[in-house]
Amino acid sequence: PPPASHRAGAAPRGLSPRYLGCGRAHGGGPKDYNSRRAPRPSPASICRAAAVFASRFHRLPEPPHVCWDETHFGKMGSYYINRTFFFDVHPPLGKMLIGLAGYLSGYDGTFPFQKPGDRYEQHNYMGMRGFCAFLGSCLVPFAYLTVLELSKSLPAALLTACILIFDTGCITLSQYILLDPILMFFLMGAVLSMVKCNACADRPFSASWWFWLSLTGVNLAGAMGVKFVGLFVVLLVGLNTIYDLWDLLGNLSLSLVMFGKHLLARVLCLILLPLALYTAMFAVHFTVLNKSGPGDGFFSSAFQSQLIGNNLHNVSIPEHLAYGSVVTMKNLRMAGGYLHSHWHLYPEGVGARQQQVTAYLHKDLNNLWIIKKHDSDTDPSSPVEFVRHGDIIRLEHKETSRNLHSHQHEAPLTRKHFQVTGYGINGTGDSNDFWRIEVVGRKPGKLIKVLRSQVRLTHVATGCLLGSSGKTLPKWGWEQVEVTCTPYLKDTPNSLWNFEDHINPKLPNISLDVLKPSFAEILLESHMVMIRGNSGLKPKDNEVTSKPWHWPINYQGLRFSGVNETDYRVYLLGNPVVWWLNLFTIGLYLLTAISTAVALKRGVQLSSELKELSRVVLHGGGQIALGWLLHYLPFFMMGRVLYFHHYFPAMLFSSMLTGITWDTLLKFFARFLSPSTAARRVYGGGILALVLLIVYSFYLFHPLSYGMIGPMASDPSSPMAGLRWMDSWEF
Repeated sequence: PPPASHRAGAAPRGLSPRYLGCGRAHGGGPKDYNSRRAPRPSPASICRAAAVFASRFHRLPEPPHVCWDETHFGKMGSYYINRTFFFDVHPPLGKMLIGLAGYLSGYDGTFPFQKPGDRYEQHNYMGMRGFCAFLGSCLVPFAYLTVLELSKSLPAALLTACILIFDTGCITLSQYILLDPILMFFLMGAVLSMVKCNACADRPFSASWWFWLSLTGVNLAGAMGVKFVGLFVVLLVGLNTIYDLWDLLGNLSLSLVMFGKHLLARVLCLILLPLALYTAMFAVHFTVLNKSGPGDGFFSSAFQSQLIGNNLHNVSIPEHLAYGSVVTMKNLRMAGGYLHSHWHLYPEGVGARQQQVTAYLHKDLNNLWIIKKHDSDTDPSSPVEFVRHGDIIRLEHKETSRNLHSHQHEAPLTRKHFQVTGYGINGTGDSNDFWRIEVVGRKPGKLIKVLRSQVRLTHVATGCLLGSSGKTLPKWGWEQVEVTCTPYLKDTPNSLWNFEDHINPKLPNISLDVLKPSFAEILLESHMVMIRGNSGLKPKDNEVTSKPWHWPINYQGLRFSGVNETDYRVYLLGNPVVWWLNLFTIGLYLLTAISTAVALKRGVQLSSELKELSRVVLHGGGQIALGWLLHYLPFFMMGRVLYFHHYFPAMLFSSMLTGITWDTLLKFFARFLSPSTAARRVYGGGILALVLLIVYSFYLFHPLSYGMIGPMASDPSSPMAGLRWMDSWEF
């Protein structure tokens, strides 16, 4: 038989079960894990919560000017207050909440948020900063409660809380008008709710079980509604749910009817509820933003017709296209512009020296084209003849009377594309002016609707498609967008157009309300525009970007405010001890988890307390490690521009993993010591040493978060001299 210290129910030598934080001394094995409750928070927890909020709200008004991305998200909050439509690559919830916080705190939405460094003066910005700081403060108790539930260990939860309280990066990111604290609030809320729901597994369909399951769904919708990276926590909860259902399916004491109830409950709370809430966010978004604004041009003409102040709002125009109509054509790619021409010619050496044809982002008389038959002019006295799918047409530029033309000369900027020009005199040209008009998804002979029909123009002579490349022409092209004829015959937004303005005195006008898109069409269009916008995000000139491998090692921070010695400087950088401890712990956890799994697989006899520790490592730590992987690894596959702050959701998981791993390892090593007082000293001393190291590092680096004025760190007289431990740190 195993020694007494290894028998089930016996405490490891030198460390009492109470001090292990594993619940009861007897019956503490995995079977009754769900029936045990976490220790209740003590009055000291209230003091810790006060420390959290104090760290986030300290010097919150400083600096009293726009910092970093406040110029974007503060401005978008103003747009909501003013009900002005705008476009952003992220879903709307975060900006709506910022706008709501500003409105409720007395901000009137009049500050322009033009650029970083602009002073707020008399404008009330504290409501928006305070709202973000409050949500950022909530991350610490969320992480504390999550670790407490997974490990049943108060010291592990305290260590996690200490890491997040004293991390300079988390403090900085929480103190400004940004989406990150809002995203991480819902993300951590979803993780905590998931863990709490798992703890109620022995009481399915109870009130508490339904509450936590539903709250998980609400937080998933919130995370997705702030940024698309909320999908990562959706995936984490989804994998946890699949694991739970698979485990329930293998429980032969559970009837298939009861299993079906479990499945339906999760579908209701984790799929249908989040989808309903996510859709409702967009309904509110489009209802509030009902005035024309800077985001109009990113959306279709049909959508723009619903915006008050847009030139298409409450306008009546003919519904179907006819020969002799004067029209404007809008490219469907994001910010693709209107088909445009002017008297200027292409310069020498750029294709044929003919009239330029471009895409122009603004309304202009040079955007007007006349639709004509390819083989004759339209007789004004003849009856109306409609343009149909498959017709061959000419497009004559109204201002210059030149035809839309293409030939096999190379386009100005895009290789292997053909040049598009204006050619001919008073509408008389050649066969290279002929285009076949086709409607996507329609049959030959069908009429073409203004606003709604998506059309492509195929050049009859070469077979290429008229499109906008999205590239900006040099100054000789007035920095307008290049139009080409592409031989690659794919229906992409670049090669699709719709007719917007339509003038034809012979045709009856109809209100554009008849053509307005449904909510489902608007929702789909908005997501397509956001996805294209995200994929098109590229670094600007002299912009500081980073690579995913930089992030865990705290390689490079971000300037939030100030550059010179006289500026109030804030620099986003993690507490070095915290970040390097987290990185080291990830490797340590992998070794610990592998060793534990091998020991269990080999049938090593463990006491109930060691079984509990192994459960914490593999089950609790495994969930957190999976969360870290899901919130970090996908960035290696992204083609868009990336920044240091993208790592902070993953950093929350690595911090929780640090608390669980070190607590477990210290308990494991303390069990070999005798008497119990020595074990307690080693265990408590280890936790205390980590906490003191973190706090001391925060003491050294806290000016990064709360502001620096004076000499740079490279100056020996600077208070930060000697703290620039890596050359890539730019404070």
